[in-house]
Amino acid sequence: MAQNATLISGRLKAAPAADESLPFRQAPHNLEAEQALLGAILVNNEAMDRVSSFLEPQHFFDPLHQQIFDTTSKLIHAGKQATPITLRTFFENAEPISPMLTVPQYLGTLAATATTIINAEEYGRTVYDLATRRALIIIGEDMVNSAFDSAVDHPPKTQIEDAETRLYDLAEQNKYGQGFLGFNAALTNAIDMANAAYQRSGHLSGLATGLADLDAKLGGMQPSDLIILAGRPSMGKTALATNIAYNIARNFRAEQQSDGTEKAIDGAIVGFFSLEMSAEQLATRILSEQTEISSEKIRRGMIDEPDFRKLVDVSREMSEIPLYIDQTGGISIAQLASRARKLKRQKGLGLLVIDYLQLLTGHKRQNEGRVQEVSEITTSLKALAKELNVPILALSQLSRQVEQRDDKRPQLSDLRESGSIEQDADVVMFVYREEYYLERQKPSEGKVEEMLKWQQEMGLVHGKAEVIVGKQRHGPTGTVALTFEAQFTRFSNMARDYQVPNYVG
Repeated sequence: MAQNATLISGRLKAAPAADESLPFRQAPHNLEAEQALLGAILVNNEAMDRVSSFLEPQHFFDPLHQQIFDTTSKLIHAGKQATPITLRTFFENAEPISPMLTVPQYLGTLAATATTIINAEEYGRTVYDLATRRALIIIGEDMVNSAFDSAVDHPPKTQIEDAETRLYDLAEQNKYGQGFLGFNAALTNAIDMANAAYQRSGHLSGLATGLADLDAKLGGMQPSDLIILAGRPSMGKTALATNIAYNIARNFRAEQQSDGTEKAIDGAIVGFFSLEMSAEQLATRILSEQTEISSEKIRRGMIDEPDFRKLVDVSREMSEIPLYIDQTGGISIAQLASRARKLKRQKGLGLLVIDYLQLLTGHKRQNEGRVQEVSEITTSLKALAKELNVPILALSQLSRQVEQRDDKRPQLSDLRESGSIEQDADVVMFVYREEYYLERQKPSEGKVEEMLKWQQEMGLVHGKAEVIVGKQRHGPTGTVALTFEAQFTRFSNMARDYQVPNYVG
């Protein structure tokens, strides 16, 4: 086999470097591993099953090996036998490797020197890993050349984003996947989930949002789920997402495992991507919610001494909460994924919130519109949720067609670029407040009867909100009633009839 490697290496030998004193560095490769893998496949075609899930022809270093693997793969997938004899017809006219060795003869040598298919997957991993290293070298060289010869209209920020995108794409290709999971292992995971739900407060299998009726409908926010929270402007999407994020982070409790790691037993560490609002604005909202001091008073400094002391006390408590905010606007899905991975690696992560989806950018390609870009974003978010094994709560805008209907309760068809969002999401929820629309129908002061009717209608909907679960892959749909306190931007549980005190005059 070493002799064959030498023969092939002779065809791939590069021109000598200009400076003979400098050592020549060849791209990383292992011709012996490539030969051993191809030989094992030609001897026993079942070896192809062990590598076909992650190995492609372009991963081989030698061009001839690429052709052999490609032809072999096509024959096997067509249900035919791939042997030196059946491959011969495809390489009869191929250029000889040397005066003493034709390609058909080389195929026979590969099969003759192969010993077993036991190590076929290991050889395949070696070939793949070396191909990844070569791809990294190419990206690095392109980065250097681009930085040296950059055009005026190609700023460093764009170069960084291009490099991040290429590295992200390479990282995505580098995921072999775990393949089939034994049913026994799946059952064990299901029992563990049920046991965790039994021990957790509220008996939820997912993260508790702090809103009892919503938790009852969802069973909590499930790991690896992509949850879309949509609504028209001023419905309270950000307020609800902030409330949920804060409740989950505030309830975070972890216990030390035998291996030294920490495992969350309640709540979670939360990452919040605020693409529209600043971190200070989000903090002000949470302060207002917790202190019951309106955000307007906090912003304008319209507070007295007791209010200020309350703000200080609550801010001290909040400073200990594992809620991390990234306020960078206009980032790409690749950048978001990279930062989420970094947060999980450095601090831990149990929930990711994105406000909001339409402010993300994808990897734009020529002749592709916004619909394709959003499709890439939602597909990537779902993949990220599975990779990190955390729920991702992504906010989304609704189209204006809601405003054209008499009943303005949102529907799945109201989602912007709804095809991809609805398809990729595990849960789709809508925030709706009748009070918002009714306020804008206030009659003029002179119309007494209309004013009385309007006041009665306002009394029925004041402070009330609905979360409409329009899609849930693992559970029921329906409407959850909540209370909304606009001055504190706070959603809370709706009081039951039996919880409302009766006053007797």
